[in-house]
Amino acid sequence: MRTQVAIIGAGPAGLLLGQLLHKAGIDNIIVERQTADYVLGRIRAGVLEQVSMDLLKRAGVDSRAIEEGLPHEGIELLFKGARHRIDMHKLTGGKQVTVYGQTEVTRDLMAAREAEGLTTIYSAASVSLHDFDTSKPRVRYEKDGATHEIECDFIAGCDGYHGVSRASVPPQSIHTYEKVYPFGWLGVLADVPPVSHELIYANTSRGFALCSMRSATRSRYYVQVPTEERVENWSDDAFWNELRLRLDPEARERLVTGPSLEKSIAPLRSFVAEPMRFGSLFLAGDAAHIVPPTGAKGLNLATADVGYLSRAFEIFYAEKSASALDRYSDLCLRRVWKAERFSWWFTSLMHRFPETGEFGQKIQEAELDYLVHSTAASTSLAENYVGLPLEDF
Repeated sequence: MRTQVAIIGAGPAGLLLGQLLHKAGIDNIIVERQTADYVLGRIRAGVLEQVSMDLLKRAGVDSRAIEEGLPHEGIELLFKGARHRIDMHKLTGGKQVTVYGQTEVTRDLMAAREAEGLTTIYSAASVSLHDFDTSKPRVRYEKDGATHEIECDFIAGCDGYHGVSRASVPPQSIHTYEKVYPFGWLGVLADVPPVSHELIYANTSRGFALCSMRSATRSRYYVQVPTEERVENWSDDAFWNELRLRLDPEARERLVTGPSLEKSIAPLRSFVAEPMRFGSLFLAGDAAHIVPPTGAKGLNLATADVGYLSRAFEIFYAEKSASALDRYSDLCLRRVWKAERFSWWFTSLMHRFPETGEFGQKIQEAELDYLVHSTAASTSLAENYVGLPLEDF
């Protein structure tokens, strides 16, 4: 097979890139090692920045997100037993975020790709990347007992943290930065109405909690647990009881509980790989960086990468100029490190760290008190939460 851009990974980053390239008249093939059902079964975050919504619009797949997504103009910070609202809409000149599940984004992109008759190869085994240090890279994979090869101009590695793309880069050509946190998030998805119409981030002496949602009838809740905790140790009742203890009296009263649809523990880490380009290979999304989920930046960083990369490919094929491709890594990493900083700061502010004890808790509460009563500090939080705009090539 022959294509212009071979995309590794059919998650939201790879699918969005494929759709944006198709809209620009650039041929692409997506190779995915899992089945389509497996990809759709992943439970992930669902807070979309305006940049992400704009890119979905550009890809022609924003109609359901607009119709079913929940626009949020603020968030609530809970500490010392009381909630304080951060009015993001007011503080950022009218910006907001949209709550719309990553699974639904993936579903919309899959449907659009299928409707256009574009090629996605699922259940591709032994995927390997070759000659991406030349102008004639190749992707090889196995399927149905046969070995196949795709010749292309470029490879886009959108296959996540554990994918083959970053692993294919020679160790001496890449530098990685990592911070692993001493706790994780125990999350429960349940068909119950949200406790609040906006997200509640809670800092308590028992640890962090987050009240989120996927829709008006489906909620997603989290509590901070030690890294070594096991999900098998938590019954539904135990989870709901612990969540109640981390909420304010009003939220506790409004909380509706029910059987969990999904329950898991997500470790928290920060990770960045530099650079994000290696010859004809470009990394995007979790293949290049991971952020703690506290700031809701993971999916949004991936869509921003794809926004930059799709535009760089458009410029390359339309103008026969590699200038934008040459700037891709630097532009992405500027945005990535700002998001890493915000996610690290917000995580450090809201979670209980065993080594800091009661003193650390008091310092967090003092900073939160300053944050909610300072227009400057609240504006900084709001600007970072709604997302920074994409720079132009």
